[in-house]
Amino acid sequence: MREFGHSSSGLAGSLLIAHPNLLDPNFKHTVLFIPVNNDDDGSFGLIINRPTGKKVKDFLPDQDLRDLAHVPVFIGGPVGNDQITFAAFEWKKDEDLVVCQTHLGIDEAWKLKDNETTSIRAFVGYAGWSKGQLESELDDKSWLVQRPDLDMMDLEKCSGLWQAIMKEQGPWFRLLASAPDDPSNN
Repeated sequence: MREFGHSSSGLAGSLLIAHPNLLDPNFKHTVLFIPVNNDDDGSFGLIINRPTGKKVKDFLPDQDLRDLAHVPVFIGGPVGNDQITFAAFEWKKDEDLVVCQTHLGIDEAWKLKDNETTSIRAFVGYAGWSKGQLESELDDKSWLVQRPDLDMMDLEKCSGLWQAIMKEQGPWFRLLASAPDDPSNN
């Protein structure tokens, strides 16, 4: 288990929001939580707005999952998509930040599931960037960065999170976000 939160330097603890012009199918219209960003190892993130529509029991039918059987599974990213992992997102109201524990096993996730300020999610895959790669993509304006808010914790709002964030960015982003992929099909 690794625990990460917002740091005063770097992107750890931030949301990474795909710019409307980012057309890579792995990341188009995605919102990622970035638990790890450092100069030595690069960056690690989880897409938080791509639910698979399945529960953990659908992926691990032979496991003793207890209450975790009904935890929703998200596509976490294009890397390591042959394994499922749990993450716990805890809202720290006093500090106005999200702390994320990743790489949780079933027992670790089960112990955290009843905390009312924690959202347990399961992920297939993750997003990873080598040293300096994400910073280069930020320089190219592929991503917007913002602090997480309480809405990212709401499982009911997660699939529409990208659109909601785009509406908050102003009219130009709202227009780009609602435009068809191929304007000639309009």
